[in-house]
Amino acid sequence: MAKPARKICQVPLSSSFHRALATPSRWGDGRRIRVGLLGGSFNPAHKGHMDLALFSLRRFQLDQVWLMVSPGNPLKPIAGMAPFLRRLDSVKSKITSPRLIATDIEQAIQKKYTYETIKILKARFPHAQFIWLMGADSLIQFPRWKFWKRLAALVPIGIVPRPSYTYKALHGQAASYLRHGRLGSKAFSSGAFHQLPSWCLPLAKENQISATAIRKKDMEKRNRKRLTACKNTLNVL
Repeated sequence: MAKPARKICQVPLSSSFHRALATPSRWGDGRRIRVGLLGGSFNPAHKGHMDLALFSLRRFQLDQVWLMVSPGNPLKPIAGMAPFLRRLDSVKSKITSPRLIATDIEQAIQKKYTYETIKILKARFPHAQFIWLMGADSLIQFPRWKFWKRLAALVPIGIVPRPSYTYKALHGQAASYLRHGRLGSKAFSSGAFHQLPSWCLPLAKENQISATAIRKKDMEKRNRKRLTACKNTLNVL
């Protein structure tokens, strides 16, 4: 007999319960919900990040997605990295659902590596079920992460397809190592993880927006404005 579909926790926005859930405390609480964790530099946050989060809410049957702004990424250069609060504000400005939560909890925990952060989150939120979220491009880079095998054994991983990366991700080192833990969307979304590692990379429309492209576009826009200002100055002279 098929199990009934799992209901997403949808609490009225005006309730004190929802307000409490909307801001995860660095010290934790007793919430009993299914939470997707989407970490990143968000330099800046953009529609692609929100699409990934919203897709994950639906496909993986999550109650919330926490967009955890990283104070620093060991795999990314410091040059060109905006200040932390500016990146956090950029996430808040893009959020379109009350179930997407911009949080500075990773900075508050003050751990350098994702494995360490999630280990603490699981201890402080003992009744929450956490799912680590990433794009297919990050699965390719996963073996470069510190303690990546421990991380895969600590928390289920939901992976969202990305253009030009999905095929490579499914045939990469991480997918090969984790091959026995791959689940279909239905099994993964049920939340019945009998063993870890457990991960899912469903087929879906792929988003081509990237933070790099947005920064490049913004730079080109600023350069055009400077050029226009210079031309106007010369015309006045």
